[in-house]
Amino acid sequence: MAKLLQAPPKFLPPEWHIANKTQYASAESQRSRSERLVAESQRLVDEIEKTTQKTQSDVNKKIEQRLDEIKFWKQELDDKLEQIVNETEVLLTFKTRLENALESCKEPLFIAQECLLNRQRRVGIDLVHDEVERELIKEVEVLQGVMALLERTLEQTNEQIRLNRSAKYNLEMDLKDKFTALTIDNYCSNLTNNTPDIRYARNVVKVEGNSVSPEDWVDFSNVNVEKADKQRNNSLALRALIDRILSQTASDMRKQCETVNVAFQNRVKETKDAKNKLEIHLAKVMDEITSQEKNIAALKKAIIDKEGPAKVAHTRLETRTHRPNVELCRDMVQYRLISEVQEITNNVQRLKDTLAQAEVELKGLSRRQLSLEEEIQVKENTLYIDEVLCMQMRESISINNF
Repeated sequence: MAKLLQAPPKFLPPEWHIANKTQYASAESQRSRSERLVAESQRLVDEIEKTTQKTQSDVNKKIEQRLDEIKFWKQELDDKLEQIVNETEVLLTFKTRLENALESCKEPLFIAQECLLNRQRRVGIDLVHDEVERELIKEVEVLQGVMALLERTLEQTNEQIRLNRSAKYNLEMDLKDKFTALTIDNYCSNLTNNTPDIRYARNVVKVEGNSVSPEDWVDFSNVNVEKADKQRNNSLALRALIDRILSQTASDMRKQCETVNVAFQNRVKETKDAKNKLEIHLAKVMDEITSQEKNIAALKKAIIDKEGPAKVAHTRLETRTHRPNVELCRDMVQYRLISEVQEITNNVQRLKDTLAQAEVELKGLSRRQLSLEEEIQVKENTLYIDEVLCMQMRESISINNF
């Protein structure tokens, strides 16, 4: 207990002085370190403030640069989109022209085929594989060839329209993304340290795994632009091709149509000439029939007229047989009567032979008359088919430039 109540140790004055000096030195050292830290902190604050401002300014510049890049590519995409949209609209009008041209081929083809069918109704020798038929067959081939070409070109046009729209879709999607990116970066560009809705966000200080490099970003839009340019150029080339095809096919059809019409005109003229000649020959045959009929009547009359003289001669001969006795003389009268009977008989036979020949000729002329009349009817039928049915039907053919 006595030990617990023992008085604290006493220090010597030197120790007291040393302890005070030690406290002074420690305080001075602590204060110096604190002063240096305050100065260093202020310097650090100033440095970090400058760095932060510089970095933020640099970020702002980078955002502005990025905005300029986005605006540039957005403008490029807008221009290409407008071009491809306009080109597609023009190409659609060319598609309509192709469809109209294709539709306009149907009537001429139908008429050409109908003309061929109608001309199959020609009869006899007029059912000939003439120039008209050859040109009609060629016209059908030309029209079918033109329709096949227009159909292929129409398919190609539809495919080009699809490709144009695909390029348009890619541009629109890219533009949509560019607009979104532009909106976001504009928002970021307008943010300041005093903006009310700024905040800390978690897990954003990183590079997204699905992000792309600036080169890939440029390449993506550049590919879309190049594809749009390529399809636009292809569309321009296709439109030039369509123009040439429409012009050439219309020219070919018009030329062949005119060739067929000329062939029809020539054939109708030729048929009319043949018909006129047949009618002239028919008239001559009819005249000859009349003449031959008169000739036959004259021959028959001549034969009948010889009956009187023959009967007279026979009667004389028969009567003279009754002469008595020596009067039954073979005199010159007797011989001349016998000669007369023979002469009349021979002449009648000659008349009958000539009559038979005349009747044969009359029958031949009658057959020729029927043949000529039938042939004239054949020509009339041909003229009706060619001039009335076919040529009048072909007047409705109209070949236009589409």
